[in-house]
Amino acid sequence: MAKTPKAANGKSLVIVESPAKARTISSFLGSDYTIEASIGHIRDLPQGAKEVPEKYKGEEWAYLGVNVNQNFEPVYVVPREKAKQVRKLKELVKEAKDLYLATDEDREGEAISWHLCEVLKPKVPVRRLVFHEITEEAIRAALAEPREIDAHLVRAQEVRRIVDRLYGYDVSPLLWRKIRPRLSAGRVQSVAVRLIVERERQRMAFVSATYWDLLGTFAKADGGQFQATLTSVAGRRIPSSRDFDAATGKLKDADLLLLDEGQANELLARLRGRKCRVANLEDKPYTTRPYPPFTTSTLQQEANRKCGFTARHTMQVAQSLYETGHITYMRTDSTTLAAVAVEAARVLVASQYGKQYLPEKPRVYQTKVKNAQEAHEAIRPAGHPFDLPEAIRSQLSGDQFKLYDLIWKRTVASQMADARGHRITITIEVDGAVFQVSGRTIDFPGYLRVYVEGSDDPEARLADQDDVLPSVSVGEVLDCRGLEPKSHATKPPNRYSEASLTRALEEMGIGRPSTYASIIDTILARDYVFKFKRGNVLVPTWTAFAVSRLLEVHLPDLVDYQFTAEMEDDLDAISRGEAGHLDYLREFYFGNSHPGLKEQLKNKVEEIDARAVCQVPIGRPDGEDAEEIYVRVGRYGPFLQQGQRRASLPESMPPDELTVEKALELLDKAAAGDEPLGICPDTHKPVFVRVGRFGPYVQRGTAEDDEKPQNASLLRGMEAEEIDLATALKLLSLPRTLGDHPETGEPVVASNGRYGPYIKCGDETRSLPDDLSPLDVTMERALALLAAPKAGRGGRRKVEPIQVFDPSPVTNEPVRLLDGRYGPYVTDGTTNASLPRGTTIEEVSFEYALELLRVRAESGPTRRKTRKKTTAKKATAKKKAGKKKTGKKKATKKKAAAKKTAKKKATKAEV
Repeated sequence: MAKTPKAANGKSLVIVESPAKARTISSFLGSDYTIEASIGHIRDLPQGAKEVPEKYKGEEWAYLGVNVNQNFEPVYVVPREKAKQVRKLKELVKEAKDLYLATDEDREGEAISWHLCEVLKPKVPVRRLVFHEITEEAIRAALAEPREIDAHLVRAQEVRRIVDRLYGYDVSPLLWRKIRPRLSAGRVQSVAVRLIVERERQRMAFVSATYWDLLGTFAKADGGQFQATLTSVAGRRIPSSRDFDAATGKLKDADLLLLDEGQANELLARLRGRKCRVANLEDKPYTTRPYPPFTTSTLQQEANRKCGFTARHTMQVAQSLYETGHITYMRTDSTTLAAVAVEAARVLVASQYGKQYLPEKPRVYQTKVKNAQEAHEAIRPAGHPFDLPEAIRSQLSGDQFKLYDLIWKRTVASQMADARGHRITITIEVDGAVFQVSGRTIDFPGYLRVYVEGSDDPEARLADQDDVLPSVSVGEVLDCRGLEPKSHATKPPNRYSEASLTRALEEMGIGRPSTYASIIDTILARDYVFKFKRGNVLVPTWTAFAVSRLLEVHLPDLVDYQFTAEMEDDLDAISRGEAGHLDYLREFYFGNSHPGLKEQLKNKVEEIDARAVCQVPIGRPDGEDAEEIYVRVGRYGPFLQQGQRRASLPESMPPDELTVEKALELLDKAAAGDEPLGICPDTHKPVFVRVGRFGPYVQRGTAEDDEKPQNASLLRGMEAEEIDLATALKLLSLPRTLGDHPETGEPVVASNGRYGPYIKCGDETRSLPDDLSPLDVTMERALALLAAPKAGRGGRRKVEPIQVFDPSPVTNEPVRLLDGRYGPYVTDGTTNASLPRGTTIEEVSFEYALELLRVRAESGPTRRKTRKKTTAKKATAKKKAGKKKTGKKKATKKKAAAKKTAKKKATKAEV
């Protein structure tokens, strides 16, 4: 690039993505450098019709933001929230002598650098800085050897962005029309949802099987005692859980010996008192090798298993460790360590654990990464020598320390000696019945001294693994101290956790490690899945079933696992410069060797039967005339249907718990709700107990009435079966006015709210204690509660934010996490977004809050605004009605005045 005269201040401008990264780099570079953040991408495809430039709005492709008719030319716009920062960067570039682009070294970072050049149009020399750790040594080395922007990486990012836009913006509207509004489809997102749905289908189809065996307690003559399990009788093997067919609950191999409880007890009686001897003894040495250093995917999995972190939280914490110079770059597929890192690890092993824990040669791990340009170093502690975790503990938050400690241990352990030990199996024969037990001893722990996968305490885990059996010899006679029958039941396949879903996607070659956290965020935010509290696993919603069915049946290629994995390979080939991007985009969208996206979507609106894709069969009850039970996914949520019978579904119920028996129970309750408890003596309307999506409630009146039926929730501790007419009428009397406050004159009201029963007087509210019902509270007791200081949140009257984050780049208002009437939510002053089900407030970071707000803003206006419009219409109608009434009043007054005048005239005439 051509050199230009030195600017007035003579400083070099370095642009990075984040302010935190800028602060760290500033501490290494002197006053000759100005460090500024772009705050992520400074431009992108338009996010909606409002952002599309005026000159393109008439084009048929404008909604995509990509000119599919002209070489898939993307339309880039600078979002409104980034305009201020872009102006600032332009001013800084004018004053700089040269420009260094120091964004991350992956595709996204390369694309940010390219967009900066395109928008800022610098007239000074531009250089690209690349480093995988933010240490002074790494920054100085990058300054000494800058490079050009990698056009192949930029193109690869752009193609992925275009493919994702075409997929999302063309497929999502089909879901809106056939299932419900505000749903979304995505290249990797939809495949991840399909995986989760398929696992739930397996659980729903699963048939449990029960089998029995015996647990024996044996002892040597000198007192050494151990337990062993029955494995075979008369040469026929006792089955284990893997021997049963999950769909039928029957044995796959009929030759196996399946015992029931009675047979197990009969066998026990036969074996009691019989001679026991050691039939066989196996003693085999074993060696295990250390795990390779962390990649993005393995770090997310281990942090989830050992620390309970979500994929998103892991990446947020890792990002903060990287930006503050504690670890290397955290988005990588590589298990390779730099030579200086290997040496640093080996020095630590020798000094901390002894030379016997150090292998003769450094360990080298082969990476499976196809994309050499993206195969950075593994995630490890930054710099050399590595900082000891305890030495920097005071500099880190609790979660930062946990993750750094994990990375440090995994890195050091990867350069340690193998673990060695012996596996011992003892076989015992008792009158044709064979019992076995296995144990192992650790002779030399090696790397296990530092790191055991899936365990927080290596020493405790070592103790668990060191299962010592007594020394026995073949033919030795043992004493049987006891036999106990044991029952076992097969279990359905486990649901996916964040860790296991990440592993499954990676093994299938779907998506890339840097995208897994955002994929999981999206499917949670879109309510395709929720987190089940038992095990913190990912459970699909019935909406996810409908979306997966539509895509599997009508657009199978788009959720085909192999097709999606091949797409990743093709996109990687583009990043390496081995394939042309235009050829790929034409094939994907218009098709050639196979139908493209546009052709696949053609006529789908007419072809797809919304009713068929939105119903999930649950089963048919016993009986010849019994009708099939279905879950129907409606625009306002899922519900059960059997013929003409319908019932709401509890939102928190996982699909595999909805058996035929449970469905009939819900349908019967709903049917019982159609039979009134009685008639209200005041209104002469029927009163019902019903069960809805959010639990049981009482209702007065029906939908056929002129007025909307009145509903009231049950109080805590009440059961629907216990409600009689008198109780229902009391509930419907809420809110109940107790009288006027003697000092303020305002009414004192008892009511039942979302968070329980309470009393209210003016702006003052007080929760009722557990032993006091709003149906029974007296005026005297209410006044005493109102006179007492307000409880909860330290007695504060004003509800304070749970957390306040930095200002939003969209509204420039602080992003706040609040606890609202319907649960916790985040707001930027303009948009509110509820936390997805299963997400705790501790998991919410600034970045996650922005993602939730972005998704919420993209989904369109809230229902509240719609209600405002309705209210406005009602107000207008009321106003018009008022005008009519006023007109009538005026006409009446005129008539009265005319009559009065006529009367006067008549009186005068008479006189």
